[in-house]
Amino acid sequence: MNTLTDRYLAATLRSVPAPRRDEIASELRASIDDMIEGRTDGGQDATTAEREVLTELGNPDVLAARYADRRLQLIGPTYYLLWLRLLKLLLSFIPAIVGTIVTIVKATEGQGFGAIGPGLVVAMQVAVQITFWLTLTFAIIERTQTAVDLPEWTVDQLPDAPARRGIPLADTIASVIMLLLTIGYLPFQHYQSWVRGTDGENIPILDPALWSFWLPALIVVLVASVVFEIVKYRIGRWTWPLFAVKALLSLAFAVPLVWLALSDRLLNPALAERLSWVAEAGNRDSLGLAIALITAAIVIWDVIDTARKTRQQTA
Repeated sequence: MNTLTDRYLAATLRSVPAPRRDEIASELRASIDDMIEGRTDGGQDATTAEREVLTELGNPDVLAARYADRRLQLIGPTYYLLWLRLLKLLLSFIPAIVGTIVTIVKATEGQGFGAIGPGLVVAMQVAVQITFWLTLTFAIIERTQTAVDLPEWTVDQLPDAPARRGIPLADTIASVIMLLLTIGYLPFQHYQSWVRGTDGENIPILDPALWSFWLPALIVVLVASVVFEIVKYRIGRWTWPLFAVKALLSLAFAVPLVWLALSDRLLNPALAERLSWVAEAGNRDSLGLAIALITAAIVIWDVIDTARKTRQQTA
């Protein structure tokens, strides 16, 4: 069902503490049903009664704040929800666009993959500036009591009740953060690592010769994986096509990594200057085998776990 009442309940419950959602859902639905019944007993038709009852209850975000005992007063209750909606909208794309532009400009100036760092820094600075100036603007509007004609909330603004999600937002955020950290580390270790030469110079962990092809190729796979995580969350559940794409991305990253590790091409040969045990071929072979086995084990476990989730959510 996707009635106005269902949509109102969904819009209210998304902002209340998870442990209380079932209790609040039962209580609120019972109250709405009683109010509708009281109106229909007086001769009003059910559809009109439902709309009037929900309109009387008001904005579900305000009702949720009352249930959660949460005060909407960072800016003030009058403009708080509008401020929050605009802030989310602006932060959803402006920092990413500016950061991407800066990264492209820096890359064209010859910084290569080192351009990623300045792009990320600028994106964070833009996000901070947007938050500050938007908050200041709303604070001034409220404290000067400038007349702002805000549209009244109506039940027509209710979103459709979402389908039950099989992809938690927290899992998506964690996955994206890990992928971005991995992308950032690949160029970062070229300029800063925990191994230093006799003269204090930086010794990258990975072979710098890999920048000719393999490291850029792995970064492309990681970026594609970030896009995949976002698309997966938007879809809301695992499907077999998503499983296939996930498996291909995992293999696209793992197979080159395993091959490079087993062929002694992954680690920087200069590490032997500071780490004597790396200079021995037998130790390097053992380390490469360990990296390959760990990578293979992670990929196999991930594919099996993803297949299990896909089977459960498509059953």
